[in-house]
Amino acid sequence: MSPQATPKADAAGGWVRATLEIAILAVLTEGDRHGYALAQRLGEYEFGPIRGGSLYPVLGRLEAEDAVRSFWQAGEGGPGRKVYALTETGRAKLSTDRARWQEFTAKLDRLLSASGEERP
Repeated sequence: MSPQATPKADAAGGWVRATLEIAILAVLTEGDRHGYALAQRLGEYEFGPIRGGSLYPVLGRLEAEDAVRSFWQAGEGGPGRKVYALTETGRAKLSTDRARWQEFTAKLDRLLSASGEERP
């Protein structure tokens, strides 16, 4: 397979990992969720499959930064689940990160526009 013919999931994988933190914070503005529900919701936004090996380390970092807090919720007929909630620190972080993301994408858009079409 040529480098230009890489599968869409592989091409997007690096972008998803790079933006997973801000995406998690954005999803948590909708309400508290356990890890699997977070991954499902991100899938609804077409982020592709989010594996636990990517999701839980980010959640751990966000919790260490006090951007999210977690608590155990009793399971209905099964084991309990660790649920994550956005904190005020997390809301402030999301606001800051959103502004920085918009600045970054505006710069990248300018660069891509200036570079014109891709040459063979």
